[in-house]
Amino acid sequence: MINSPHFDIKPVSGALGAEIHGVDLTKPFSAAVFEDLHQALMDYKVIFFRDQDLTPEQHIAFSRRFGEPMEDMFVKESETYPELMELLKEADDTGYNFGGSWHSDATYRTSPPLGVSLYARELPPFGGDTIWCNMEMVLENLSAGMQSMLEPLYAEHLAQGYREKLAVIKGDYSKSFENLGDVVRVEVNHPVVRVHPVTGRKSLFINDAYTYRFANMTAEESQPLIEYLCNFAIRPYFTCRFRWEPGSLAIWDNRNTMHYAVSDYHGHRRLMHRYTIQGDKPMGMVSFSDSHTPVDHLLGSDNGHF
Repeated sequence: MINSPHFDIKPVSGALGAEIHGVDLTKPFSAAVFEDLHQALMDYKVIFFRDQDLTPEQHIAFSRRFGEPMEDMFVKESETYPELMELLKEADDTGYNFGGSWHSDATYRTSPPLGVSLYARELPPFGGDTIWCNMEMVLENLSAGMQSMLEPLYAEHLAQGYREKLAVIKGDYSKSFENLGDVVRVEVNHPVVRVHPVTGRKSLFINDAYTYRFANMTAEESQPLIEYLCNFAIRPYFTCRFRWEPGSLAIWDNRNTMHYAVSDYHGHRRLMHRYTIQGDKPMGMVSFSDSHTPVDHLLGSDNGHF
């Protein structure tokens, strides 16, 4: 673990997560400071900053040092700042809770996000925490036999963007499809055990929100194991929980974590600004073509599996 001369690091749990103290994100900082911040992110997987009075421009400038912004396929960006997504829940909203399931972001994309930089602008007086889990630690705590079985596998990740699903009482997060009932379907195969492109460490790369089935298997065959692994992953031992305050910023590695936004602040307003960082194609222990037969015969909707 890094011990930086530029700032203090305070871990928030034994599994992952650390608060960074002594860095003012409103001011320029050197490449050496950024190198240590990046290493802290690699070590702790999610890092937190408090008491940062950021303008949207400053939030974007800091986040861009980790990578270029990534456009969401289903969710609108801010009209004023297209690099940002405004996540707003009004006090009287009872609709969709954005991020309200255990997931890694946009794993249905060929190149899912590297990570996310999330900044708190308006918060409820209680609740609204976010929880993360360490998917490297999850894999390490599975039996040797289970790890060996999972390493050559690929899984299908699926998303369907219904406007109705993304609608909330005070607005609509969803992008405008041609018709109100339109569905945008996206699916891709990713390795079940992912190798981190920077650290080389292995992690379990599935999630309950988007992982539909294992390649060359039906959903009925796949779901019991997917359900077991996802439930195993969210044991408290593998997690950290962050209590947001105005001016708090979190940045996390989407390649080896899952997260969950807790919606327990009904009757209160919450506004977050999100910058999604462009990622790369997940790498596994073996390539998909080397270890699997073609799956085209399983991917159609006419076979009864969807």
